[in-house]
Amino acid sequence: MSDQLKIKLSIANRVYPLTINPIQEEGLRKATKKIEAMIGQFEQNYSVRDKQDVLAMCALQFAAQVEQKSIDKEYVNEEVQEKLEALNELLKGHV
Repeated sequence: MSDQLKIKLSIANRVYPLTINPIQEEGLRKATKKIEAMIGQFEQNYSVRDKQDVLAMCALQFAAQVEQKSIDKEYVNEEVQEKLEALNELLKGHV
């Protein structure tokens, strides 16, 4: 446990103390910056009642990005599989 790092991250004007592996720090800090930037965009572009609404919209946007990447990856994998099968059929024809 001695190799754990204690950090504090501020999101939506709240401080969150965390105990993490040092290799996680950069990713967590970058994620915090992205969340804060997104909060700023939502507050600037939309009439929001409170931080809870803004945080919910941030969560939705990040989750949608993750899901879209998963869908895109699945599509690419299917496309690659189809091309590999077509290439395999071509190679079988020349053997």
